Amino acid sequence: MGESILLVNLVIALLAGLVGAIIAVRLGQSIILGFIVAGIFIGPFTPGIKGDLAIVEALAEIGIILLLFAIGVQFSLSDLLRAGRVAVLGSTTQVLLTLGLGYGIGILLGWGSLEALFFGAVLSNSSSTVLSKVLGERGEMDSPHGKLALAWSTVQDLGTIILIVVLSALATESDTLLLDLAIEVGLAGLFLLLLVPIGLKLLPWLFERVEGLRNREVFVLMVAVVALGLAYSASFFGLSLALGAFVVGVVVSESDLSHQILADVLPLRDIFAGLFFVSVGMLVDPIFVLRNWPLLLLAIVLMMLVKGSISALIAWLLGTPTRTAVLTGVIIAQCAEFSFLLAQVGSDLGVVSPSVFSLMLGASAASIVLLPALYQGALPVAGFFHARRPAFAHDAADPDPVDDSALLRNHAVVCGYGRVGAVIGTVLRHRFAFLVIEEDVRVVTQLREQDIPVIRGSAAIPAVLERAHLERARVLVVALPDPVVTRQVVDGARRMNPRLRIIVRTHSETERQWLLRRGVDTVVLGEWELALEMGLHALRGFGVSALEAETIVQRLRGKPDLESIGDSMTMTARSIRTSPAAETSAAQKLEDKSASAADDELVTRRLHNGVRLVRTPRSANDRRDHPGPDQPGGAAGTGASDSVDNR
Repeated sequence: MGESILLVNLVIALLAGLVGAIIAVRLGQSIILGFIVAGIFIGPFTPGIKGDLAIVEALAEIGIILLLFAIGVQFSLSDLLRAGRVAVLGSTTQVLLTLGLGYGIGILLGWGSLEALFFGAVLSNSSSTVLSKVLGERGEMDSPHGKLALAWSTVQDLGTIILIVVLSALATESDTLLLDLAIEVGLAGLFLLLLVPIGLKLLPWLFERVEGLRNREVFVLMVAVVALGLAYSASFFGLSLALGAFVVGVVVSESDLSHQILADVLPLRDIFAGLFFVSVGMLVDPIFVLRNWPLLLLAIVLMMLVKGSISALIAWLLGTPTRTAVLTGVIIAQCAEFSFLLAQVGSDLGVVSPSVFSLMLGASAASIVLLPALYQGALPVAGFFHARRPAFAHDAADPDPVDDSALLRNHAVVCGYGRVGAVIGTVLRHRFAFLVIEEDVRVVTQLREQDIPVIRGSAAIPAVLERAHLERARVLVVALPDPVVTRQVVDGARRMNPRLRIIVRTHSETERQWLLRRGVDTVVLGEWELALEMGLHALRGFGVSALEAETIVQRLRGKPDLESIGDSMTMTARSIRTSPAAETSAAQKLEDKSASAADDELVTRRLHNGVRLVRTPRSANDRRDHPGPDQPGGAAGTGASDSVDNR
């Protein structure tokens, strides 16, 4: 009978989680929110079908172990170190300030000291899962604020380990508190001391031996045993199972097989982590939340507006450009998985009352729902501060001037020298003069060491663009991942030089159309170009000739809407195969067109190192067919398709 009850509750929890997840995804919300709402509906505080909370929580404990193990495996110490002092110092300061603020508010509301501390701890944490979803949907994970926010959240995750250890020790209410705390920290250190050599030496050896069996089932079983077994071993050192799982995951992340380990544990994690969030929702009393909506509103304001403002201010004070600081503060103004874990720990220890627990969970869930709208509303605000307040020291241009003894003419200006901009610079530097506009001081230092002209500052600020002498430039390449900043750069550049050829990268078809209407000459849709290149190699893999494959790709390059692709490919293939001498004739036509440098032809150039550059000067990526408001019919700027070559 007991087995039947276990199965029934497992099915109820999974079914409720499935329905909640589907609804959340259809509404464009985080799947975590769907799980929590599903838990509320099968919890003891709502009518209808009810799950057994004790049984669901027992199953959910496996979920939190696997969830934190997976987070630990994804943790990258090198990425954290690259984030530098802004993420480490900023996040640490923000956690301490928010913790203190939450504690003070809790005391004013009449809560106990420990309950107020747990409230502050819940407020202080942010979810990397939620921020990744919001930024990923906008294609901004590689933006400066995206990278900083992710590193910021990672530091918060590490801080959660310390918070759980300290708060758990405080909850014992012992007369020898400092001694107990020292013992807790000492046991945690001993666990790490034993785990590190095991994780760096023994576990990689074991995983490699098991992987050598070439049996996926055995490898998955090995991963589960390591995750659950070592997490359980942490309990002998006074650590929670969840905390032990996270530490084990961090150690395992250094293995060469960490990616395979993560891939195999993810299906198990998704199922049981869903149960964890469902069990969290079952503890929420929705009636209490509705009756105490002023408290809920206060918690939301603290969690989003106050924490976001504190984070943005700290990031700005540490030298982050204003726009990046504002958007970083906004995107981490939410709470999710680690906050739920902290609230759950407080509830299990008996120091967080059910009413305060419901308040914490209700505010956290609301922050997940409200974050996309808050972020969208913050974009123009961040743009205003960024463009209108260049008096801020770290937003203004670098006081070190570009060498005026070698004034550039007919040069290129590259805005942003990340992964994309660096490749463009490599292509240009051996033949053409160019300078770079870059905000990252580390990149600026590297460029100056290579004697590459560089201006430190934001290209969105007119004063910075003016120092790049756009009136004498020939080409402007905007290789920035941020669409709002890109728009500001384009508008500023067009005002300074209406004849300037502008080339921009983007990740959105909507953004591409907007940029073309604003007078940008060429807009490169990153994912589309990647797909075309991979498609070309796929065609070559089927034995399609290089000429036919490249002709197909050139025809498709102007159709980034995926419509009429089949017709285009069929027409291309037929036109190439019209006669036995078709390929020779087509090749001759392409060669003749290339020699005449007409607008719609394929230009192929071979550099001295054998690299072949293929460019379509006029395609649907260009603005000839997308006239701007001051360019009827696209007549203006018809010479923009000229090669950058100064011949």
